[in-house]
Amino acid sequence: MKQYQFIIYFLVLFLSSNIIYAKKLITPLTNKPAAVNFKLLDMDGKTHQLSDYKGQPIIINFWATWCPPCREELPSMNRAWAKVKSQGIAMIAINVGEDEDTIFTFTGDYPIDFTILLDQSGEIINQWPIKGLPTTFVIDPQGRIVYRAIGGREWDSEELLNIVRALKTKPSN
Repeated sequence: MKQYQFIIYFLVLFLSSNIIYAKKLITPLTNKPAAVNFKLLDMDGKTHQLSDYKGQPIIINFWATWCPPCREELPSMNRAWAKVKSQGIAMIAINVGEDEDTIFTFTGDYPIDFTILLDQSGEIINQWPIKGLPTTFVIDPQGRIVYRAIGGREWDSEELLNIVRALKTKPSN
């Protein structure tokens, strides 16, 4: 009987830890501030503004090639992009302080298939509540920051992506 109790206890602990784990991955922001609009160039010289993406959830990652947690996180973001790109969810990587050549060399080893924007001057990162790299924000369809993740995450986790997907079906109050 004790053996079954242990197994049941372990299963309950395991299942609840997955729920807690998913919630710890991204921190909900209770005040839901409006995301600061930006106007940045991508690697091809095309201008992007945050307001271009209004009406859909957006995952915005601030990163740099010299940042070890960024290097670990970006492959999972690329896998996440493959899962959500046809689901009306946008994903943007904003590189902080580096030039196109540095990023181009980096993406040879760490392919990134979603939009990379360049904040070479650091002007945009200074307008967002960044505490370190990588920092990722989830923006709701109304343009508010609803989640933040400081440090690397496994963005292709279904638990984490389901939190983002839920923003498409319900308004975040």
